[in-house]
Amino acid sequence: MPYVEIPGAKVPIRMWADPASVEDGALRQLQNVATLPWIKGLAVMPDVHYGKGATVGSVIAMRDAVCPAAVGVDIGCGMSAVKTSLTQNDLPDDLSGLRDRIEQAIPVGRGMHDTPVDPSRMHGFPTAGWDAFWGRFHGVAEEVRFREERAVKQMGTLGSGNHYIELCFDSEGALWLTLHSGSRNIGKELADHHIGVARILPHNQGLVDRDLAVFVADTEEMTAYRGDLFWAQEYARHNRAIMMGLLKEVVHKEFRKAKPLFEPEISCHHNYVAEERYDGMDLLVTRKGAIRAGSGDLGIIPGSMGTSTYIVKGLGNSAAFNSASHGAGRRMSRNAAKRRFSTRDLEEQTRGVECRKDSGVLDEIPAAYKPIEQVMGRQNDLVEVVAKLKQVVCVKG
Repeated sequence: MPYVEIPGAKVPIRMWADPASVEDGALRQLQNVATLPWIKGLAVMPDVHYGKGATVGSVIAMRDAVCPAAVGVDIGCGMSAVKTSLTQNDLPDDLSGLRDRIEQAIPVGRGMHDTPVDPSRMHGFPTAGWDAFWGRFHGVAEEVRFREERAVKQMGTLGSGNHYIELCFDSEGALWLTLHSGSRNIGKELADHHIGVARILPHNQGLVDRDLAVFVADTEEMTAYRGDLFWAQEYARHNRAIMMGLLKEVVHKEFRKAKPLFEPEISCHHNYVAEERYDGMDLLVTRKGAIRAGSGDLGIIPGSMGTSTYIVKGLGNSAAFNSASHGAGRRMSRNAAKRRFSTRDLEEQTRGVECRKDSGVLDEIPAAYKPIEQVMGRQNDLVEVVAKLKQVVCVKG
């Protein structure tokens, strides 16, 4: 479906969503982003909704500048997926024990490992550069370095909110392992620090929204932020890889007789910054709730804890800065979902899924999200579907 173009102050807003379906607050945020002096392009994905700092489901391309609040506090948040050789026939009817063992292996919520996970003991885990990665921690913002022990022990943990681990089947009956998480508390601490620094810089005092404060090229503040940003994005990718390794260990032990095999991991950020080139310009592209969908790029677009997840291949649409949606997108706030729905509604909407069905995850009820099929239908010029998955186990913090 072709995008709709809406006039903006500095650049047009290219929108893959129906403009009539976008709430007023999100539209104001998009218009505010389009006023930034450094902006070179703005693309809006079909899962767009109001967010902190900048609109979730937006792709912001700027030259010589980056907005830390637009990246958000969960730097590097994203998805991973692995296809296995197991099928529906390999799984027992009662999946509660399997969910328990996953929760025992991978801490959820604010939890952390008692001792750091040693990736060298994980079969097939790429440990090259591991020591160098942790060595770079000593170069992050001094105000955050005291969190090193927590950062080490939270490596390989899930978190809460919309983060999850799922076991899913595709249309051919193959079992997939999927998970969603980011840079945990260390990413938040780094983001909060740099957002605070950006807000008081002189060049940001005249902006229409103080949450759009930026760092600009060739400054100490930009150099510091980029270093911490890219480290946190790497942390998030390692975090997902270690969780996937732990999850594969659980599955291997649980189905030892079936001798499960695992295909290569698909991994994609959806809250991050990348250095990319468009129209002859080197740009800093912030994907706030969007995945990269360059030609041939594999990505993951989930729905909710009761709906489908899509494995996709990018079509390389430069009008969208080679991007696609990161999920279904919320259609109501967490508080609104808690007011409107009950645990009985949650039980009904997650029927057939082994998962939590208590008030603690009520804000994640499927009806709080946009229909994933409609979201996918608005981006067939951005991605093609490789596989459609439906979960049978969902672990949340």
